[in-house]
Amino acid sequence: MKIGIYGGTFNPPHLGHLAAARTAIDALKLDKLLLMPAAIPPHKMLPENTPEQEHRLAMAEKMADALAMPNVVEVSHLELDREGKSYTSETLEILHQMYPDAQFWLLMGTDMFLTLHQWHDSRTVIRLSNICVFGRTRKDGEDVFAAQRDFLTKEYQANIVTIALPDLVDISSTRLRELLVRGKGREYLLPSIYGYILMNHLYGTDVTLKRLELPELRACSYSMIYHKRVAHVMGVEEEAVRLAKFWGADPELARHAAILHDCTKYLSLEEHLTICDKYRVELDDLERQAVKLLHSKSGACVAKYIFGEPDEVYEAIFWHTTGKRDMNLLDKIIYIADYIEPNRSFDGVDEMRKLAYTDLEQALLLGLEMTIEDMEERGVPIHSNTLGARECLIERGTTLKR
Repeated sequence: MKIGIYGGTFNPPHLGHLAAARTAIDALKLDKLLLMPAAIPPHKMLPENTPEQEHRLAMAEKMADALAMPNVVEVSHLELDREGKSYTSETLEILHQMYPDAQFWLLMGTDMFLTLHQWHDSRTVIRLSNICVFGRTRKDGEDVFAAQRDFLTKEYQANIVTIALPDLVDISSTRLRELLVRGKGREYLLPSIYGYILMNHLYGTDVTLKRLELPELRACSYSMIYHKRVAHVMGVEEEAVRLAKFWGADPELARHAAILHDCTKYLSLEEHLTICDKYRVELDDLERQAVKLLHSKSGACVAKYIFGEPDEVYEAIFWHTTGKRDMNLLDKIIYIADYIEPNRSFDGVDEMRKLAYTDLEQALLLGLEMTIEDMEERGVPIHSNTLGARECLIERGTTLKR
């Protein structure tokens, strides 16, 4: 079993870290990669504006999520849980006890590699792990690595591999922190990590969440969901704006509702209920036990009370899961966009896409019918608002011509 260890303060983790992790997994054919935030780095003091450990851990977890290899990449708490400085030699000794048959690869950038012989108990580090080095800047090549590799190989019998990063991102965390204080640096971060920084006002960022520009609003939304859901949210935004322009709704209201419609998708039942209780959302018995229904209610509250969205956006998000009687134009657009966004693939989606641009009422009725049919087949309770939305359309003379 090959295990890579990628440690550091991750303060914050940026696209350079992501590129290094992805390349190392492929180049070394790793079975597991441990992203390991350090508690107290031995070689430097943490800057004054360093976030609490739980924030650095959360950002590392977002980087792991974005790598989209849950069976390979995981975030380790090992050094955060250990008191004192995070000496790599001690970490490796613990890992060897945990994985006695594993082959370890310690990942590091140029600066760390060039000073490796000066590390605490460096001989133990090199004895217990192979070394994988990647250039941190475009100048880091063979002429930089050669002398140190030859020295460590001769004096320590080190096994060293150097790799080039095809997606090199020439930025240091120090420089990035300086940019963030000035409201810059977004391009060097995963949107989810940038959004997390904004939501928690880290690194001197001081944005007003109720007055965000679109890139910042997207980033905050993406920071609240798993990476696998981002493509869907982007698709709903694209579709909602297209539908709004076609049917004469406000495209910016549609855009904002789409960006935030799933922002609480992955909260726990208790978290949903806490939000709904805080903002006095009345819930029936079915909603109080169904996370799938609750995310539209809690998401609407977050949109309105955290991000300052108007009532139109609140209502569209609130009803995008169940629907209701007498839905307005924006409600219908968000409901349908959620159903037919470009990433969706299921029986009937092409028919619904066609109807969405010829007869919006029929498209809505088709979506409700498919939802009801699916829930009946699975023996899942159907919410009264979904049934009421269907009845309302039929009462108005809407029929499906199939």
